[in-house]
Amino acid sequence: MENSRRSFIRKTVVSGIGAAGLAVANRMSASPANVPSETARGRKAAGRDDGKLRFGFIGTGSRCQEHINNVLAIEGNRIVAVCDTQQGPLERTLKHIASLNAPEPKAYTGSEYAYEQMLNNEEFDCIIIASPWEWHTPMAVAAMKAGVPYVGVEVSAANTLEECWDLVNVSESTGSRLNILENVCYRRDCMAALNMVRQGLFGEMLHGGCGYEHDLRDIKFNDGSQYSYRAGGELRMGRDAYAEAQWRTQHAVRRNGDIYPTHGVGPVAHCMDINRGNRFLALASMATQSRGLHKFIVDRGGADHPYAALRFNLGDIVTTMIKCANGQTVVVTHDTSSPRPYSLGFRIQGTNGLWMNDGDHVYVEGQSQPHRWDEADEWFGKYDHGMWRTLEARAREAGHGGMDYIMMYDFVDAIRNGRPAPMDCYDAAAWSAISALSEMSVARGGALVDFPDFTRGQWIHRTPGFAL
Repeated sequence: MENSRRSFIRKTVVSGIGAAGLAVANRMSASPANVPSETARGRKAAGRDDGKLRFGFIGTGSRCQEHINNVLAIEGNRIVAVCDTQQGPLERTLKHIASLNAPEPKAYTGSEYAYEQMLNNEEFDCIIIASPWEWHTPMAVAAMKAGVPYVGVEVSAANTLEECWDLVNVSESTGSRLNILENVCYRRDCMAALNMVRQGLFGEMLHGGCGYEHDLRDIKFNDGSQYSYRAGGELRMGRDAYAEAQWRTQHAVRRNGDIYPTHGVGPVAHCMDINRGNRFLALASMATQSRGLHKFIVDRGGADHPYAALRFNLGDIVTTMIKCANGQTVVVTHDTSSPRPYSLGFRIQGTNGLWMNDGDHVYVEGQSQPHRWDEADEWFGKYDHGMWRTLEARAREAGHGGMDYIMMYDFVDAIRNGRPAPMDCYDAAAWSAISALSEMSVARGGALVDFPDFTRGQWIHRTPGFAL
């Protein structure tokens, strides 16, 4: 019976469509992705005799272990299975789970497609995907087609427009609820700023600024020692490298655009009600020349280092401007090849004031002294989001200052109560599409590129649901 049902799911799922089919896709009638199908509901009910939510993990690197910490820290969850192509990370993750006094899950490995075997063999309430970027969409689509009711996918969720449409179409057709795991949306200051926006402190929204400005040069050439170049280690990328350097650096070789936009744009999108009464209309992107990674190689390894001959396509700084349907603008910056301190560069600005996260300043007309900044903490203490006030003690030891726990708690709460995903397939598609669209715009000399409407018109009537 079970094998027959899985076969039926595969045969009846409507496959995602590519960029060439966007016009057809926009004419299709959409079934709302926040309503689970009979298939998803039936699979959720099967085999759950202990009342615990059943989790599976695909990709067992350090990010996966952080998710495992938070899933097991929330009562009523168990890990059924984990999957990875590499034996080392898989074994480390199994040891980590054992150290948390949790039952040992089944382990799947042996090929790049071992995750399909795991999806075929096990029953899950949720799959968490923390694999290299190029696998996010294929794995999320496979999990949804397998009837998993909730699928959490790391950022960015997709790299191409075709993949963005795949996520939307398969979520709609199966009823599986996709959730993009954008943890920065749960950062304490971002949630306080969102609270202020919703309470009208900044007036009508006008403009947002954000980005991913993070010196990742040592991450892109990592031999396994922390900050390998400082420790006298080798510069490595590709198969012989460690962690993200095995795959992430190749994106800088091949691509030129904002290849990692969601950390910044996610919180701004919530403040702008994107996909819920507003949407992204068009964008234009420009990139500087590529210098930082080559200079890093020469400075650390010498002009004769084998990597010195590499040609990196990714501009050191990529700037993208987005126009919204309700008139707002958003500027997004990508900068990961430069020597600099970390910043997401948030700016949330309306007709009555703004928050700027570099320097952590707030100004509210009529309440701040004219032409003088207030310290953001003065405002954020007053407008701290209720989720943080409630969960602060439990989140204190979690990754990234606690926001990882808050994010997972919200997602698990949605699963347990059958609610829509906090950040759904339309968010995953719209935020991730910035990568592909920015690459198109950069290649065309900064030309304006239209944004697909992944909701097919639903954005007009949808209402905000995140962190209410």
